[in-house]
Parts: sequence; C-alpha cells; structure tokens
Amino acid sequence: MNKTELISRVAQATGQSKKDVEQIVLASLDAITAALQAGEKVSLVGFGSFSVRERAARNGINPLTKKPMEFAACKIPSFKAGKALKEAVK
Repeated sequence: MNKTELISRVAQATGQSKKDVEQIVLASLDAITAALQAGEKVSLVGFGSFSVRERAARNGINPLTKKPMEFAACKIPSFKAGKALKEAVK
C-alpha cells in the first residue's frame, strides 16, 4: 500500500473527503518527522513507537569494486511494533 491508497482507504472508512484525509495524513507524517528531528520519541500506543538511533562508524566493502570503504556514523529512524500490532499481524 502506498500513500495514495492509504488516503483512499481512510477516506472510505471515515466518510471524509480524500482532500481532507490527505491533509491529515500529511500533517501527521510531518509531525512525526519533526519530532524525530528534534530527537523525541513518538509512541502510538497499540501500534508502535518511532525513535532515532545512533549508528556507529564502520568499515565495509564496495560490492562493485571489492575495495574497502568507511561508513561514517549517522542517525537513523527506527520503528518498534507494539504488542497489539504484532498480535494483529500473527
């Protein structure tokens, strides 16, 4: 499912217009992104939590050239599924 399909399904389930649902979905994603950029954790009870993790610098190998290369330390977004979501997917 992509963003357009998500918007369509939510609009159909709620009876709202696609335009209104699109604004809500985009605003929600923007709010989650802004919170993660600020270093905050976003927890949606029953669904899961989003956080930012630090990835340490490491060495690797370029698969095309087989030459060693270094990857710098960075921050990455992380998602941990909540218990209710895990149970629903089983």
